[in-house]
Amino acid sequence: MSTDQVIDLVTDENDEVIVIDDDSPKSSISEDSATMDAASAATIERAAEPAVMEQKPFAAQEPIPVDMDLDEVIPIPISNQTLAEEKKNSGNDLYKIKRYDAALQLYTEAINLCPETPAYYGNRAATYMMLGDYKAALRDAKQSVQIDTFFEKGYMRIAKCSLLMGDLIGTEQAIRKFLELDPSSQALKQEVHSLKQLRDLNEKAAFCYDKRDYRTCLYHCDNAIKIAPASIHYKLLKAECLALLERFDEAGDIAISIMQSNSTNADAIYVRGLTLYYSDNLDKGLLHFERALQFDPDHKKAKVMRIKAKQLKERKEKGNELFKSGKFKDAQLVYTEALALDPLNKDINSKLYYNRALVNSKLGNIREAITDCTCALDINEKYMKALLQRARLHYNLENFEECVKDYEKALKFEKTMEIKNLLKDAKLQLKKSKRKDYYKILGIGKQASDEEIKKAYRKRALVHHPDRHANSTDEEKKEQERKFKEVGEAYTVLSDPVKKSRYDNGYDIEDLDQSDVDPQQMFRQFFQFPGGDPNFGGGFGGGGSNFSFRFG
Repeated sequence: MSTDQVIDLVTDENDEVIVIDDDSPKSSISEDSATMDAASAATIERAAEPAVMEQKPFAAQEPIPVDMDLDEVIPIPISNQTLAEEKKNSGNDLYKIKRYDAALQLYTEAINLCPETPAYYGNRAATYMMLGDYKAALRDAKQSVQIDTFFEKGYMRIAKCSLLMGDLIGTEQAIRKFLELDPSSQALKQEVHSLKQLRDLNEKAAFCYDKRDYRTCLYHCDNAIKIAPASIHYKLLKAECLALLERFDEAGDIAISIMQSNSTNADAIYVRGLTLYYSDNLDKGLLHFERALQFDPDHKKAKVMRIKAKQLKERKEKGNELFKSGKFKDAQLVYTEALALDPLNKDINSKLYYNRALVNSKLGNIREAITDCTCALDINEKYMKALLQRARLHYNLENFEECVKDYEKALKFEKTMEIKNLLKDAKLQLKKSKRKDYYKILGIGKQASDEEIKKAYRKRALVHHPDRHANSTDEEKKEQERKFKEVGEAYTVLSDPVKKSRYDNGYDIEDLDQSDVDPQQMFRQFFQFPGGDPNFGGGFGGGGSNFSFRFG
């Protein structure tokens, strides 16, 4: 803002005519003559009276001083009005060279000398404006028109200050009063235009805020602040939008700066509470909401947030207690209730999702637990506890590809030996999972004994032997031959302790260095008969089913 837009100094050239009452003593020539005539008459009268005292000898007479100042000058006091004018003029000179602090001091001294002169308040108001203290400027401008209701420049400054502070009503009233005094003046033409713009922005910002369109509301606030840079209202509305858009540092800076200049501003305290509440600091956020209500018991937003913060804090703590005491069903219910309280509090909700994932894991709801971990990570992708928990859950479900992805992501965030080892194991299990599962083919567990492996082979081999399906369709014959071959592969590996160990340790089947195996020959050797099986109508080997298989 340029000087000529803000300041309109009262100088000698454009001051109203001020009648200065001179309180100094009068010293006209006629008065001096009258005084002298009276003195001469008194001397003559004394000379006419007879001498009463006896004359002293010449030597005994008093000496006559020869250096007397018979023309002593008596100082004439200067009136307060004259001195105040000198202070004002000196202040104007300092103002012109932008020494605003020094000019402010002189205007204050002029006001102290003549507190009923509106021009002095007007000049000090202009100086306050140049120093950015619009509140003090507005106070002086209002005082100037209170002294003189026809002081136009006072209304001009009230309009300017009110606009800069975002006071729509105050600006409009001052402009109306100014135009009543000077209807043809164009001095406040820019302020009239800016007032219209600010009113429009104010309505748009309020509309967007009510719709919870905080991003657009923030845009309108920024434009409003360009017109009214000293508006606390628009600054705090901007800060609130920033907090709701998760830009907590920016919002906090605005709120704190306002609190530093006015520690009792309930709106600023409320916004600071929001930044703490949404930054996973429930206790401090709740404290700020309560403090805001101390200064403004009717603060609606603070009331709502205080209730919400208290409920969320209580639910979270109760859920934790229930989990620690092993009451997992109850804990699951409480965490679910807490998650419904405030969807906007993402930091708290991410922890609630993780806590509920732990509860679901304890209850055996593995897939629900994975979903909860995913919800927590959708809020905060770097939430390591949720990421590692999901990886473990995928591992338990043998979703090794997903498990590897989670451990790889975790390793990017934290390069620890523990995560490296977990990733190594997950990759090994993934590699193993892509091979044929010989345990599954035989229908046994990994801890099966040699005898259980033999029984499983006997049972599966008899079920899938090709000769048993001689009358089946060609497609069914091929399927049974494939399964019979796999049963032979599985038994060949799992019945050999060395091969089984290598298989269990993740070696590829190709690395087992085995020759081709004839499943029919293995079958005959296992059942110890040369041609046929007494359990079937014909021999297994005589039907032309002469095939072999390779590992892989």
